[in-house]
Amino acid sequence: MKPFTYERARSPADAAAAAARRPNTRFIAGGTNLLDLMKLEIETPAHLIDVNDLALDKIESTSDGGLRIGALVRNTDLAADARVRRDYGLLSRALLAGASGQLRNKATTAGNLLQRTRCPYFYDTNQPCNKRQPGSGCSAIGGFSRPLGVIGVSDACIATHPGDMAVAMRALDAVVETVQPSGKTRRIPIAEFHRLPGDTPNVETTLQTGELITAVTLPKPIGGTHIYHKVRDRASYAFALVSIGVILQKDGSGRVAVGGIAHKPWRIEAAETELPRGAKAVTAKLLEGARPTHDNAFKLTLVERTLGAVLADAGARS
Repeated sequence: MKPFTYERARSPADAAAAAARRPNTRFIAGGTNLLDLMKLEIETPAHLIDVNDLALDKIESTSDGGLRIGALVRNTDLAADARVRRDYGLLSRALLAGASGQLRNKATTAGNLLQRTRCPYFYDTNQPCNKRQPGSGCSAIGGFSRPLGVIGVSDACIATHPGDMAVAMRALDAVVETVQPSGKTRRIPIAEFHRLPGDTPNVETTLQTGELITAVTLPKPIGGTHIYHKVRDRASYAFALVSIGVILQKDGSGRVAVGGIAHKPWRIEAAETELPRGAKAVTAKLLEGARPTHDNAFKLTLVERTLGAVLADAGARS
């Protein structure tokens, strides 16, 4: 690990301003992803700003009937919250599908949204990777690509977003709240938060330099049957080959978000109009324009079959 300096933030605005003043600065809270990346010298920040002392660890009801989740709320606490379990079951289930109990005890809401890809070439510093070193190339293209992206990919990157929580947040239409170095606040719809790779896969979100996540808000509950199903190579402690988050209403309408197939949680609202026609019709629209590799073309069928199983389960429950 390379040397770095360290400070504790006194307020969200101070943290954002301090990050903007010093090049190559990272915020640290749980550190469940960042510390691993620092040990491997994939991330080499010159300065760390510890935000753990900021009062951003509460889950509060909003005036419109939704929830405001502080950026430092731990995954375990969020999954166990009675309001989340009752009204946002998809989120609770997605959180419990991720990592291990020990990691969930440390991982934060904001950190979960910001976790970086688990592409094997990103983690191998001996291999070219445009996400790790812009302009160096993508070893995954033409290499081992079984766990990687099939849609929204580019000639520069086929990595996937590894998270479970973000898939649920996308289906729930969450909004990310931030504070900028100027002290100005911003609200970013989750659909606009994560970026597709394009020519700059190293730029993974729409956050600006120094901008700090302070909370994630969920709108008023929409009811329905909530199911999160994760297909992986191991029964636990593994990242998704494909994950499906579904909210299904009694009239057959609903929402579908997919993980494990793209650079961001994948949801195409137009595909949801096909829900009454079944999984095959939904998948055809959801994966229109897909660019799988020889190794991961199976994911197209896996999405359809997993969605079919989830819809059958949701229909039976409702």
